[in-house]
Amino acid sequence: MKRLLLMGMILGLAMSAGNLQAGEHRIGGGVNYWVALEDLDDEGDDDGLSYLLSYQYWWDFFGVEADIELLPDRFGETASAAEMYMLLGSTIYGGAGVGWLRADGDFADEPFFAFKAGLNLELLPSVIVDISANYRFNEQTDLEDDDTDIDTDTIFLGAAVRGVRRINNLITVK
Repeated sequence: MKRLLLMGMILGLAMSAGNLQAGEHRIGGGVNYWVALEDLDDEGDDDGLSYLLSYQYWWDFFGVEADIELLPDRFGETASAAEMYMLLGSTIYGGAGVGWLRADGDFADEPFFAFKAGLNLELLPSVIVDISANYRFNEQTDLEDDDTDIDTDTIFLGAAVRGVRRINNLITVK
């Protein structure tokens, strides 16, 4: 399932690479509130805030999103994540993604996978507010100073504000 999702995302990017000039570029930042689904007892906080820089590109009803996220107190560790999503929709959207977590100087052994749903609201002609929910699932995570792996499936609820640059001319690469 995970490999199929990753291959689908790569194929979608490759198929759309020729039309990168038509659509909307959106760049901005936001904040997420996250909560782990499993109670971690003494392993650190099982909820917190994260901050992100975000870029989206939308062609009609298809979009891609790339984020860099900072999680200052993720299960007692400082972490950052790079993630990418393939999105379908417009005002209401949904999608799937993959990301890689770096905690206390070390990259995770495996990527995490995520499902995302959201609502894009146009406040001004060139300002979009994105309210979203995100479910991330990992197989297991080793925490520093812990001998056991834990399930770190996490739900994120957040908002981002992005500036929009629309490009209306269609340039196709053949």
